[in-house]
This record gives sequence, structure tokens and C-alpha cells, in this order.
Amino acid sequence: MRDKIGEFHFTTEEYLLDFRGRVTIPMIGNYLLHAASNHASIRGFGFNDMNQKHTAWVLSRLAIEMYAYPSMSEPITLYTWIDEVGRLFTSRCFELVNGEGKSVGFARSIWAAIDMETRRPTPLDAERLNIYVTDRPCPIERPGKIPPVEDQGEGVAYQVKYSDLDVNGHFNSIKYMEHLLDLFDLTLFKEKEISRFEIAYQAEGRYGMPLTLHKGEAIDNTYNLAICHEGKAICRAAATWR
Repeated sequence: MRDKIGEFHFTTEEYLLDFRGRVTIPMIGNYLLHAASNHASIRGFGFNDMNQKHTAWVLSRLAIEMYAYPSMSEPITLYTWIDEVGRLFTSRCFELVNGEGKSVGFARSIWAAIDMETRRPTPLDAERLNIYVTDRPCPIERPGKIPPVEDQGEGVAYQVKYSDLDVNGHFNSIKYMEHLLDLFDLTLFKEKEISRFEIAYQAEGRYGMPLTLHKGEAIDNTYNLAICHEGKAICRAAATWR
């Protein structure tokens, strides 16, 4: 089982923390993507391997639950593993552990492989991927359906810029998270913290694309969010505070 589970080590640094001196949800997202990419590459189905087949991994859904947020100069061990492989999607889990060996968070993600030319999903090599499937538990709920909020007002206008783009020239998946969290007033971050953040990516954003960012009213401490282009959501998210 050990070979199926990736283990990666990070140490938080001052320039990566927010005004509270804590790691942010988007930064945690970066840690997760780094671990997922390296875990896949080491086992022969990473970026370069997929590129040779003119395909690429795309993140479809991500749910992060944090019990505590690491602060400055704190070591983090991140474990990642595959728990399910389907015809078009695969599910990957994560556990974040602090320097004392205590779990501070878990995450679940869903990935698809797309054809680089058509941008449509392609069947996964299930026989190859299933070698790395493990039954290691991940105690948080799987990503679910997020209610639409784009019909609740006009939203905040935004246009995709250079700094939003990833290596493929598309709206970086972490930038979606940053812009949505910017919809919250700083006071909320001072008084509370996010216990669960979930995001579903529905379409790719491109340079210069005009967008609107939406935030719905809280229900049971959960705000539903959306980023839209021409009235249609390109992603939806939900943030639960405690």
C-alpha cells in the first residue's frame, strides 16, 4: 500500500501566509496540486506522459476541509492517493498532517483527462490506474452539487488577466478560488475561518474574457458562489465558515 500513497513535505513561509499569519485555502490548493502532479509523474501518468498522448489532466471538482490552519515555519506532510477510477473520471484524496503528526485537514478531488485539441474528455486507462487504487479512508464528504447563485443580482465584474493564466493559457484553477474568496469582507476573515471549501469547474476561462463573480446569502454558515461568463457559470463554489 505504501507505494500507492504519495508523501510530500512542505514548510510554510512568511510570504505565503495571509494577514492572520496562516496558510490560505488557495495556498493549500497549490500544495494539493503539487502533490497530485508529482504523485502522478512518479508513477508514469503525469504531465509529460499525458502530453505524449496529446491529453492533459484537468481538475473537475475539489473539496477541502480544514480543522486547523498551519502558521509560519510550520512543517506540513501531505499524503495523496487514488481511491476510485471510472471510465472518464478518477478520484484522488489528500490528508494534511502537522509537525506533531496530527491531521489538520483532508481533501477530495475529481479529475478528467481531456484531448488537447477537442478539449473533450477521453477514456481513462483504468487498467493502469487501478494498480494504484487504495482503500485508505478519507473522512470527508465527496464534492456534491452546488446550488446556482448567478440569478441573485448582477455580480462583480472582472476580466481575465495575464496573472490569471496557467501553463496552458487558461484561467488557473487556483485563481478561481482567490477571486471568489475576495468577495468576502475582511471582517469575516478576522472573526471566523473556513471549515470547508468546495469548487466545481465547469468551463475554461481565457485571457480577456469578461466575467461576473457572484455570492449568495449564507444558509447554515455556507455561502454559495459562482463565476459566470455571458450569464453561464464557468465554476461554482461553496464556503462554509465556523
